[in-house]
Amino acid sequence: MTDPKHMVRFENVQKSYDGETLVVKNLNLDIAQGEFLTMLGPSGSGKTTCLMMLAGFEPATHGEIFLNDRPINNVPPHKRGIGMVFQNYALFPHMTVAENLAFPLQVRGMDKDEQKKRVERALSMVELPQFGNRRPAQLSGGQQQRVAVARALVFDPELVLMDEPLGALDKQLREQMQYEIKHIHENLGVTVVYVTHDQTEALTMSDRVAVFNDGIIQQLSPPDVLYETPQNSFVAQFIGENNKLDGQVVEVTDGLCTVKLDDGTVLKADMVNVGGVGERTTISLRPERVELDPAVDMENMVDGTIEESIYLGDHIRVRMNVAGNTGFIAKVRNRGDRRHLVPGDSAKVGWAASDCKALDPVT
Repeated sequence: MTDPKHMVRFENVQKSYDGETLVVKNLNLDIAQGEFLTMLGPSGSGKTTCLMMLAGFEPATHGEIFLNDRPINNVPPHKRGIGMVFQNYALFPHMTVAENLAFPLQVRGMDKDEQKKRVERALSMVELPQFGNRRPAQLSGGQQQRVAVARALVFDPELVLMDEPLGALDKQLREQMQYEIKHIHENLGVTVVYVTHDQTEALTMSDRVAVFNDGIIQQLSPPDVLYETPQNSFVAQFIGENNKLDGQVVEVTDGLCTVKLDDGTVLKADMVNVGGVGERTTISLRPERVELDPAVDMENMVDGTIEESIYLGDHIRVRMNVAGNTGFIAKVRNRGDRRHLVPGDSAKVGWAASDCKALDPVT
């Protein structure tokens, strides 16, 4: 039996298309009622397959999926009561916007007056109250996507699945729609399972993010925990920009380890996912945690050489050679002092031991 506060539960779910290779491997995942959970990962990681199994478009090879404590493996998609938003909108071109929204209500046998009320409410929810008589071809991409969201919500589902819904939009519109979908979720309290390969989208919108790779959830955490405390090198590399420094553990004390890098530099790092003394490790360090020429000594101080600096308005992105790594990045906050970061110049580089994480070695 599932915990009643969990709306969705995957229990030992596996999926294979050819009977040999597992695309999803022994998935156990609970999704709480009212949660916005994002499945994030590269192409082929299994995230979309999980969504399709939950929707009923793909059968699970092994294991069981529960919805509100009810096993649904053998329930057809149209009887699961789940709203769905696709990347390509999937609107009927020959119908008006209002007819598109009324369609799921007609299928459910709702009377005309109730259909009209619900369509008007759904259009108002996505701020398109005057667009009911237009056809999809007369709408912009962003407006079509809003209609697709409205159609998924019009029959008051408890659960809405979204498969890369903003993938076809330009950057500015995509960012605007991220906030709009998040606000709709907050206002309605509906449970959302969202699939994307866009890490910024996942961090912006989600209550929790499940990072997939090779059919396995590598980490399931709130966005801030995912970014600040990656549990392995895959997550560290996949989420945000990241410096990686390879070396060997030479000492372990009170949750910190001393690491000797391949060029002989010795650093202290937070011990997260690493073996004992003598084991290889890859240190993960976010560029914004790096200080150039710090006013006071820090736990880790290394000499570096500036290779390139790029002015980006709110910060300057500095690429350096640090400990033999020519791709080492520091993000220097723009304080208006027009500091000159000239290629070829030397600079001290410092950061706290707690800001770098000793993880499994990147092979």
